[in-house]
Amino acid sequence: MFLMKLNGYKSNNNVVYSNKFHIVWTPKYRRPVLQNDIAVRLEEIIRQTCDELKVEIIAMEIMPDHVHLLLECDPQFGMHRVVKRLKGRSSRFLRQEFPYLKMKLPTLWTNSYFSSTVGGAPLSVIKQYVENQKNV
Repeated sequence: MFLMKLNGYKSNNNVVYSNKFHIVWTPKYRRPVLQNDIAVRLEEIIRQTCDELKVEIIAMEIMPDHVHLLLECDPQFGMHRVVKRLKGRSSRFLRQEFPYLKMKLPTLWTNSYFSSTVGGAPLSVIKQYVENQKNV
C-alpha cells in the first residue's frame, strides 16, 4: 500500500484522509489486571500490531482497568478491523504469556469498545487528555 503525507493528510492509492479516533476498551468485568509486566507487554503488542497495519498511534495510555488510544487509520481498512485485531492479538498473547489471566477472567476483554472521531474538540486537547489519564 502506498502511503504519503500531504499537509497533515495521508493518502493511499485511492483516498486522502485525516481520520483520528479516540478508542477505549476494558478488561472483562473491568478488572484492574493491566498493570506492571502485563501493561508493558500490552503496549508492545499494540505498537507492533499498529506498525503492521500502518496505523499511527498519536497517544496511548494503559490504565489498570482500561486502554485509551488516539489513532489514525486508513478508512478503507476500517477502525473496527483495527480494534478487532488489537483486542484479539493482545488477548491471545497475554493469556499465553500470563496464564493466571485465564484463571482470573473467562475472556480478557469485553465484547464492546468506545470509539469517537476526533473533531469536536481540538486534537491537542484530546491528546493531552489521553496522555494525562494517570494524573486524573
